[in-house]
Amino acid sequence: MDKKTLESKKKKIAAYDPSAIGTLNGQLFGLPFTNAESEVVIIPMPWEVTVSYRAGTAQGPKTMFDASTQVDFYDADIPDAWKLGIGMQPIPKYWAQKNKELRKLAEKCIDNLENGGSETDKKVQKYYEQINAGGRELNEWMEKESAKLLKEGKLVGVMGGEHSVPLGFMKALTKQYPTYSILHIDAHADLRKAYEGFEYSHASIQYNSTKMKNIERLVVVGIRDYSEQEADRIAASKGRMVSFPDRDIKRRLYSGDTWKKIAEDIIKPLGKNVYISFDIDALDPALCPHTGTPVPGGLEFEQVFFMLEALMKSGRKIIGFDLCEVAPGVTDDWDSMVGVRALYRLALLLAKSNGRFGK
Repeated sequence: MDKKTLESKKKKIAAYDPSAIGTLNGQLFGLPFTNAESEVVIIPMPWEVTVSYRAGTAQGPKTMFDASTQVDFYDADIPDAWKLGIGMQPIPKYWAQKNKELRKLAEKCIDNLENGGSETDKKVQKYYEQINAGGRELNEWMEKESAKLLKEGKLVGVMGGEHSVPLGFMKALTKQYPTYSILHIDAHADLRKAYEGFEYSHASIQYNSTKMKNIERLVVVGIRDYSEQEADRIAASKGRMVSFPDRDIKRRLYSGDTWKKIAEDIIKPLGKNVYISFDIDALDPALCPHTGTPVPGGLEFEQVFFMLEALMKSGRKIIGFDLCEVAPGVTDDWDSMVGVRALYRLALLLAKSNGRFGK
């Protein structure tokens, strides 16, 4: 942050009342800072082309942005947390339109499969080609956009949309870090190869991420709806993939283990640099009832953040995050209210892990 930008930020801090009502000033959380004045910048992506059950997550970035002015900034663990500055890029209109066009084609592909067709049927081949090309284009855009922000010294988070969207950001991080681990918090393993014929499916994000040699380990937490093939893939990974299914977590808790001990076991396999990939459906569906593929069971909100705080306190460095699959309801914004609070906490942990407070 150059001297002029820093001075501008200082003046805004002096004039701002964090206890006042949230203002509709066009900024995430109603904070007074521009992206240039913010330590953390969020990249929103309104994309749900490959969702396989319920749509809606493409609206997540907008509804979370709209709900963000309802978030109070006080954090008992981080005095004056709001001074950090959390900015958000504009929701890209190009990708919003591209999403609408390709989602219509994807629905035809899925309908063909559900009626006994095949991914290789001629009548849908051209649709698959367009969808997979769109996924590659999105990944390239995300890689360039996030790399630009990283070069500017920003800490970056990605806000979906479906869970396929952060792959380009993960790739950009491989250029900055020789190796890193992924902490994947999700109801699903997302280790399917080209699920439903879509190369960049929301159900394939970690299959695709682990193609990158820089990813030293994938630790999957909270899964409770996954295939035999995915379980076999984890078992055959020779320790590169480690899973903590929801059922196993609950059995340990019910048998007397503490969440503190379980969280320590989850953190132990992770390397010194950690990327957090957080699908909101990892939570109890009471907290995210409109997410695309809700599953009974799940983690509590503070349970997740106790684990992430323990991760930070362990001395490991959080290098980035994504928050995906938040979908608004028709009659209420509960999912968005939960999601945007998770976004705020993730941004604070990212910044604290990187020593950004006080700057």
